[in-house]
Amino acid sequence: MRCFSEDGEEHRDYDLSVLVMAAGLREALVDALIRRVAPGAGLASLHSTDRVYRVLVKFDRYLATLQWSPREVQHLAPEHFDGFNDSRKHVASAPEELSDLRLLLDEVEGLTDAMAGRIAAAPPSRQREDGSKESYSRDEFKRIADAARSDLRAAARRIRENRELLRQFRGGELEPGDDQQMALRLQLLDWADRFADVPRNVRTVGITAGQSFPQPWIKKRFGPVKQVVSWLHLTMDEIAAGAVLLAAMTGENPDVIHKTPSAHHRADGYSGGPGTAIVDLRKLRRGRRAYMNLALTDVPDWISIPEKPEEVSARDELHTPFGLYLLLHELTARSRAMVGGKRLLIGYATTGGGEGDKRGRGLRPLTHCLTVTRLSRDWSLPSDTLDGDGKAVPLVVRLDLLRLTYIELNQKPVAHTEKTAATQYMLRNRGNVSEYRQVVAKVLADEVDKARTRGTVTVMSAQEVERARTDPETVAAELGLDPVTLKRMVAGELDTVLASCTDNKNSPHAPPGQPCPASFMLCLGCECARALPRHLPVQVLVHDRLLQRRDEMDALRWAERFAGPHAQLADLLDQHDETAVTDARRDATAADHALADRFLNRELDLR
Repeated sequence: MRCFSEDGEEHRDYDLSVLVMAAGLREALVDALIRRVAPGAGLASLHSTDRVYRVLVKFDRYLATLQWSPREVQHLAPEHFDGFNDSRKHVASAPEELSDLRLLLDEVEGLTDAMAGRIAAAPPSRQREDGSKESYSRDEFKRIADAARSDLRAAARRIRENRELLRQFRGGELEPGDDQQMALRLQLLDWADRFADVPRNVRTVGITAGQSFPQPWIKKRFGPVKQVVSWLHLTMDEIAAGAVLLAAMTGENPDVIHKTPSAHHRADGYSGGPGTAIVDLRKLRRGRRAYMNLALTDVPDWISIPEKPEEVSARDELHTPFGLYLLLHELTARSRAMVGGKRLLIGYATTGGGEGDKRGRGLRPLTHCLTVTRLSRDWSLPSDTLDGDGKAVPLVVRLDLLRLTYIELNQKPVAHTEKTAATQYMLRNRGNVSEYRQVVAKVLADEVDKARTRGTVTVMSAQEVERARTDPETVAAELGLDPVTLKRMVAGELDTVLASCTDNKNSPHAPPGQPCPASFMLCLGCECARALPRHLPVQVLVHDRLLQRRDEMDALRWAERFAGPHAQLADLLDQHDETAVTDARRDATAADHALADRFLNRELDLR
């Protein structure tokens, strides 16, 4: 069975002949597999289809170990599902496998009611029963980033030194002389650069006839093939480290990280200032907004660097997204020239790219997260969680959790809306939601306190407005205004949005004599502002729209931007009786609605 990626650029072939279950059951499960990976079924990457295929093969192998294996769909029982779960409990990916199996079996037609009920009761993967994920702590996040940087630094040093050695050899600047070891090393360097391999012999007899094997002296003198090829090319483990660091610095999702392109635009124009590389990305699930740009800047990633920033060298390219991108671009340039394509993340693999991937050794792009999982096991980093014996549980590194952590730590959306960031990332991260709520509550309280310290706009009643029309001198004296300004204010000549301004050139937000440049929202706490009855409809509309935005935005960002103005408007409306506010909301004109929308969309700001 062949599956294509969402963008049509890649495909994967899955061998269904490896299934040993009875024909009747195999046919039903293969049909379910086809429905599960079909277009529109919700799987957005070949990595996802890999997982479905792998869990089917593992379930098949489990059933083959039973004394009485099911032969038809009707024979599948809850005991088979639970037994598979018990057989996989020793592996870290067991929850994900159980969920993948549940979703696959959910596509099977003809299950018994008992089996269907057991499938429906299974918990989803990668999340707790409350639907939450748990991000890494800040210390764990730094631990992961440091491990990735360490691997890439060593790789950059190795490849640069060997490239210089090769350059000298090819340019006639380096002669090995009588040093046979150096002579052989230089020959291997040249071979690895040309073919990303080592010299091989093809066997002509025996069961391995027709297969090629490295010449015996290579491993004896210089080590395995992977070690020799890595003199000039990144390994897949090192490419995985690059993907981990890209995810930690950009917060992009795994599929976007895998497909990061090598083509880019230097927005800085090579001017010598802070560098910026812009790459084009595509996230197909975004529909008409699938195409987007990612700006990789030469600004340090302060979240994952050491506690003492002065310990970071100014020449360390691995602490800025721009530096990381250029380093990966440099280290993979020769590999990319050999295999073609436009992927940034290309490395040398000793075997195929996973189940369903029949390719052998060679250079290939990073296409799935299994490589990151294997790298995570090699790192063996400790997490902040302790087991029953008080020992640190090994830290499992996943690109999706790095994305979750990046969004939680930076409190900003990445390639999605603010509401998605709040509901699908920040607020589903139960590892930090309590802390997040405390931060939001503190910001709300602080902003409201600041707003009320600044005070609210002075309100003129309808009776005062009417008196101003007939006796402007007396009312002006009572309000501390000159009669001309009062007459212009009553006539509507000094209106802003939420009030009237009595002295535009003596504002607390500008030097004396200069026009006020402040946002009209600041009128709510300005000593120059006066609110008249005709302003009440727009005040009510803006108040209501701020409440509406509270449901649409991340809670922290709403608190920072709008909690203060909302509190001021609420206090302002409290100075009117409830009937007046209700009437103002009901009688607001189309022009009032348009003005409120333009105001909140910042169409009235000075630019």
